[in-house]
Amino acid sequence: MVGAGNIWRMPFTTGENGGGAFLVAYILLLYVIAVPGLMAETMIGRYTNNGVIGAFKQVFGSKRAQGLGLVVLIVNVALMSYYAPIIGWALYYAGHSILMTFTQPGFQPQAFWDGFINNPALVIGMHTATMAGLAGVLVFGIRRGIERVVKWMIPLLVVALIAVAVRGVTLPGGMDGVAFVFTPDWGYLTRGSTWVAALSQALFSTGLGWGIALTYGSYLSRYDDVPLGGGLFTAIGNTSVGLLAVFATFPVVFAFGLEPSAGSNLLFLSLAEVFPELPGGGLWALVFFVSFFFATFTSGLGITEVGVTTVSEETRLSRTKSVLAVCGVIWLLGLPSAYSSSFLGQMDFIFGSFGLPLATLSIIALVAWKFGPERARVIDLNRNAGIYIGSAWNPVIKYVIPVVMLFIIGYGVVTSLGTENQQLMILGVAIMAGLVVVSTAIMSVIGTVPEKNAESTTLANGGD
Repeated sequence: MVGAGNIWRMPFTTGENGGGAFLVAYILLLYVIAVPGLMAETMIGRYTNNGVIGAFKQVFGSKRAQGLGLVVLIVNVALMSYYAPIIGWALYYAGHSILMTFTQPGFQPQAFWDGFINNPALVIGMHTATMAGLAGVLVFGIRRGIERVVKWMIPLLVVALIAVAVRGVTLPGGMDGVAFVFTPDWGYLTRGSTWVAALSQALFSTGLGWGIALTYGSYLSRYDDVPLGGGLFTAIGNTSVGLLAVFATFPVVFAFGLEPSAGSNLLFLSLAEVFPELPGGGLWALVFFVSFFFATFTSGLGITEVGVTTVSEETRLSRTKSVLAVCGVIWLLGLPSAYSSSFLGQMDFIFGSFGLPLATLSIIALVAWKFGPERARVIDLNRNAGIYIGSAWNPVIKYVIPVVMLFIIGYGVVTSLGTENQQLMILGVAIMAGLVVVSTAIMSVIGTVPEKNAESTTLANGGD
């Protein structure tokens, strides 16, 4: 699902890691790691017809194993807690695009950004509005809520990005941005940090390890095409929009003398510069920022749905009560990230460097070491598939992806030693270890997996 991972995160991560060299590493890891992993995650969701906790219980056959499912759920909620304020940033910019702020005489993108991000009450207000909106849409379910929003806004976003990209390359100095993207500094490929950043971006872009593919897979029919729909099309669609965002951003960055490695505010600063230079710039700003908000919003819906589905299954609460409970927890946990962008960055370091690889490792282990990749491939993955998945998929799932996830965690530990991130690293490792121990203990005592809540399933599919 297209969202901030593609449009907001992809450009600034590219800028921080060598431009074209980063994209080479990203595309390679996307198809070697993320696509096979997405197929496995979606498959296990369809096979078990359960959310993350129920899937672990059904495959492993023990209460204790549900602890790994709980780990995935907690990491998902933690990731969403600092993703929600970012959706709030997009909401604020969308609102000002309606007011035509970005084409007013004397508009200063940096001053505008600073005035917003340094106003905690305003950022928290946007975060609160975001979570209220997410709860409202999720109550209506996947088809009646999510699909109706996505249907119209993503095509508009693509059109706006194309317009910005075309205008960007015609600005003086804009072609330097194109050269930054298409002329790789191959020295970056010798750096472990480039590969770790590229894999992290692949996980963020595709949603591998978040439990999203597993959850949506639980609502698929036995006739749906998992390799194409759950693997290749997801990767191609997300990557296409992410690359388009890169090509729209960097010509503007170089034309206006911005710093490519400026960080998380790169897109908000760079694109705000170009709209006054476009014929009908106010309208283009409106189309872009409103569409960008809905892209981040729909991504947030997909992330939050993981918790809603799981809570509804495991507690037998109605969908409405499950939505309110999950959204309430995310809103509360997201307040520190909304209050402080520094805290948001710390959360991203802890859960991006350690939490997401741990969650991905847990889901892949479910398929690789218990269900069995060969069994998965033969009895489910290749059923009604538009492309045949051969036996070469098996070692990727069983060995390559787990080893890579362990490498990311280990790399995060080693590179943090003796740096300003050392304390955060220690805290992150302690949190992850505690999650595994506590989650396993909790589910050993209270773990149950009732039959899939029929009411929840009907509502999630829009009553169809």
